[in-house]
Amino acid sequence: MPTAVEAVRAGAVNYLAKPAHADAILDAFSPDGASENEAADSLDTPSLASIEWEHIHRVLEDVDGNVSEAARRLGLHRRTLQRKLSKYPPPR
Repeated sequence: MPTAVEAVRAGAVNYLAKPAHADAILDAFSPDGASENEAADSLDTPSLASIEWEHIHRVLEDVDGNVSEAARRLGLHRRTLQRKLSKYPPPR
């Protein structure tokens, strides 16, 4: 990890850690710096977990932070929602 930080500070565009796969090496030498697979992944499709989290926060905002009412609207047990919120509390 320290060598990666030094390389980026020195202006490196690509850094490959050992062992590197052949595809990663070829991608590093491609003119645009990204393979077709990386281009498809760069669309920033949100994960299911992030969509769920955004929905939970939206419902919490709609009920002014009332966990019991939010749990009812989400179809969750109140304690289940409290556990999720304690793991990743909403921004204040």
